[in-house]
Amino acid sequence: MEQDFLSQTSLITYNKEKCERYTYNSISKITLTESLETIQWLNTYGIGFHPQFKEIINQNKLDDFLIKLLVDPNHPNKVIALHQLLFVSIKVLKTDRKKLDKEQMIFIFSPGFIWSIQEKKGDYFEWIRERLYGNIGLVRKKRADYLLFLILESIIDNYQEAVDKYSTKHKDHANLSDIKPTPEFTAKLERQKQKLFRVKRAIISLRDTITKLEKVEMKDFHGNYFSELKEQATNMISDVEFEILEIESSMNLIYSVQGHKLNEVMKTLTIFSVIFIPLTFIAGIYGMNFENMPELKWQSGYFLVIGVMLIVSFGIIWYITRKKWF
Repeated sequence: MEQDFLSQTSLITYNKEKCERYTYNSISKITLTESLETIQWLNTYGIGFHPQFKEIINQNKLDDFLIKLLVDPNHPNKVIALHQLLFVSIKVLKTDRKKLDKEQMIFIFSPGFIWSIQEKKGDYFEWIRERLYGNIGLVRKKRADYLLFLILESIIDNYQEAVDKYSTKHKDHANLSDIKPTPEFTAKLERQKQKLFRVKRAIISLRDTITKLEKVEMKDFHGNYFSELKEQATNMISDVEFEILEIESSMNLIYSVQGHKLNEVMKTLTIFSVIFIPLTFIAGIYGMNFENMPELKWQSGYFLVIGVMLIVSFGIIWYITRKKWF
């Protein structure tokens, strides 16, 4: 179990001059310091290594309340302030997969280090590591609060890509004139809407967490970094709501098209019925075969009845056309 934990754990240390990555062959060598010169980013994939978490917390003299918090594998989004530490838990949607999946992420923050614990291997943070290794941007000139800002920004950027992906798929179907409004198509739009609902809930929850971080009062922690993220999340929620309204509008239009087509069919059938009902009535009368029906003896009776039927038919058609019912 310990070797599994060590294979899933790595450390990046950096300052203005250098950036180095470490792996471990013993938990006893994992030390988290509050150095003013070097920032540490410890990352672990997997949330079930409870004995190893406890050992790291104890040997680094971190707040032992973290042990209780890390035992629970299913935290809602929350920010808990401890002694010179922050415990941040986030439920993150894995939007880079075909099917939306959920992942628990936990961040233990101190001004000198971040310990990120991710439920599943693979993340959205490789671009941050590349910036650290290549000394790109401000990240190596700032403290751990800026690193936490970049991590949360990466999650938001990934959500934005998901919103763009689903909205692009929707716009492919924007020309409804070429679409057969089948149940399969409406079901596809409904599934797309449900995905956007899940993304929206995730963004709202992440925004609430960012709002809490913005209000944290801690030495060497700059909450103003997170104001921009909150604004991005709020704008993205508005975009998602607009996309959902667009899908609902398209679905309503599909139902209207279906209703219109049904009305056209019913109108055509009704017109045919109006024409043929009186003809059926006339034919029914002369099909009764009573012996004393005088018209049955007329030499031109058949042609007369046919003429009456034609007059009635053309009369009905003329009346319908005049009223613009057809």
